[in-house]
Amino acid sequence: MKEEDKKLATYLTLIKSTFVLSAFTIGGGYVIVPLMQKKFVEELGWIDSEEMLDLVALGQSMPGALAVNTSILIGYRVAGVAGALITLLGTITPPLIFITIISYFYMSFRDNPIIDALMLGMQVGVVAVILNVIFNMVKDLLKRKDPVVVIILIGAFVAGFIFDVNVIVIILVAGMLGFINNRRKGGA
Repeated sequence: MKEEDKKLATYLTLIKSTFVLSAFTIGGGYVIVPLMQKKFVEELGWIDSEEMLDLVALGQSMPGALAVNTSILIGYRVAGVAGALITLLGTITPPLIFITIISYFYMSFRDNPIIDALMLGMQVGVVAVILNVIFNMVKDLLKRKDPVVVIILIGAFVAGFIFDVNVIVIILVAGMLGFINNRRKGGA
């Protein structure tokens, strides 16, 4: 296969994957993360699980939607700037279509009790998926068998949940501590 054909195949896989993931993932944010991991780590093998965890952490620490940010990072990692633009397009197109359609019909169904019940049911499903993501991320962190990482994780949870510390402060402090820990262990 020629180099140009390989690039085209990669681009098509990126846009198809991100479009389908975005179109069939209700709840956004953390809901799409395990599906991205399954697609890009397990099925395609383009990224390893530790790098995926790093990309999600980086995507979360930037302004904007986690799913879009992580998608852009994956696209850039796989195919450079063109890959980032392609995954951006693949990720934002389905919500744009859905929101356009929903906004058109919004006035018709905004006070409908059936729609209200459906939305409540979707919220419950989103909570379950978010808990699954948290469980898998913590499990991956614990596999590293690094007590400092566990202490940072617990400290971040306590700071955010109990003491209501600003998330930016938590990210900056956790990032700094992670960097120091990595340097201490001899990492890059």
